Amino acid sequence: MMFRRLLIANRGEIAIRIARACREEGIESVAVYSEADRGAPHVRAADRAVFIGPAPATESYLSTSAIIDAARATACDAVHPGYGFLSENPAFARQCEQVGLTFVGPPADIIERMGSKIAARQLMISAGVPVVPGLTAVDQSDEGIAAAAGRVGFPVLVKASAGGGGKGMRVVRDHESARTLIPAARREAIASFGDGTLYVERLIERPRHVEVQVFGDTHGRIVHLFERECSIQRRHQKVIEESPSPALTPVVRDAMGAAALAAARAASYVNAGTIEFLLEGTGDAAHFYFLEMNTRLQVEHPVTEAVAGVDLVRAQFAVAAGGGLPWTQESLTRRGHAIECRVYAEDPADGFLPQAGPLLLYREPAGPGIRVDSGVVEGGSVSVHYDPLLAKLTAWGESRDAAIARAASALRAFPVLGILTNVPFLIRLLDHPEIRAGRMHTRFIEEHASELLTVPDPPLEALAAAALGGTAPHTGDGNSAPAAPDPWNTIRDWGRDR
Repeated sequence: MMFRRLLIANRGEIAIRIARACREEGIESVAVYSEADRGAPHVRAADRAVFIGPAPATESYLSTSAIIDAARATACDAVHPGYGFLSENPAFARQCEQVGLTFVGPPADIIERMGSKIAARQLMISAGVPVVPGLTAVDQSDEGIAAAAGRVGFPVLVKASAGGGGKGMRVVRDHESARTLIPAARREAIASFGDGTLYVERLIERPRHVEVQVFGDTHGRIVHLFERECSIQRRHQKVIEESPSPALTPVVRDAMGAAALAAARAASYVNAGTIEFLLEGTGDAAHFYFLEMNTRLQVEHPVTEAVAGVDLVRAQFAVAAGGGLPWTQESLTRRGHAIECRVYAEDPADGFLPQAGPLLLYREPAGPGIRVDSGVVEGGSVSVHYDPLLAKLTAWGESRDAAIARAASALRAFPVLGILTNVPFLIRLLDHPEIRAGRMHTRFIEEHASELLTVPDPPLEALAAAALGGTAPHTGDGNSAPAAPDPWNTIRDWGRDR
């Protein structure tokens, strides 16, 4: 039996994505919103909406009591956490279960087990999944972590056990820098996760980041839905993702898929999840190592949906309701190539500083093979209180070259005025010859910063023309004057030349 009514414990583009899936399945959807999100697009996308508190996330979207009270007040059967916020919070998943709400995700004990990087690492070792060489010190003092780093051999990566998103992580290259960097990693880990436990791994200097989508049901069946390359990152945050990875040979791809299934089976995994790997080397001799498991739907799930022809959110519903997987491993095939670009309200030239303010002009591109998942509209605004992600642009093509060309073309037709965005930066990334050739690694943006970030501003006259005349261009017909030129072309052409 499918759910009758589901609460979406999130906001923005992922809340809209889930609401659409609910509508297709005939499930009533309930949105939640903070003071800052009154009238936000995700509120209008749902069948009902419940106010849950002030703008700060800690008092609204991260308030487990407010979310559960909203679900019970609207007689919901289930809760979908989306990604971020409460999606990997085992206490929230457990609370949902205790009050009779189905949590659309893995059980709380799995989230808890895989949320500890140290526990997950030990589980992978026992399952025969390769992990980065490293140590977990019994002595968790700063001196004990430094001693462990020395035994592993510098340079090392000191990481928070409860970490994610680069928080509580430091590159330590010698004993001298360990004195300041280890306490800094611990302070950040405590501030971000309330847990200062650290461990040490050998530093892989220029790895690629490749992850595998996995999915399990309550009947013991587990499949993988191929890999995604996520090497283009800034500050450990993904910027561009694609599938298939241009780095994997058939031999390595098969081995990585088998390792991902072994990891998911070791965790007795249920629902959608992702096994993340670091890749070192090239060709059939490349080595991959388990990095972590994300026990939720990923931001970049549209990439997998595009190449595998599946709907991961609807599959989440089916599995959470007790049904089986809608596919077998043998029935899953991949077609073509997909690439996703994350469009942020940020200033890449100023350290990717988040931006906030009104969206005076916001026009999403469209066309064959183009998908845009967004949580904003023209005339709305970007709040200082939440992640500055505006949209995810996913392009599909019959080949990698075709997908990249479509993505770059669509980005050039994505005007935004009122705030700065990373759209020009994304175009420069896609146009870079090394990216076109598939030669990326996790430090690519850092190493190519002088090429990617140092660019002149658009001409003032182009911005003024777009602001004054950037409404949808008039279209001519047989009885009227020809269409007026679109002033945004001035900026598009300027960006294309650079």
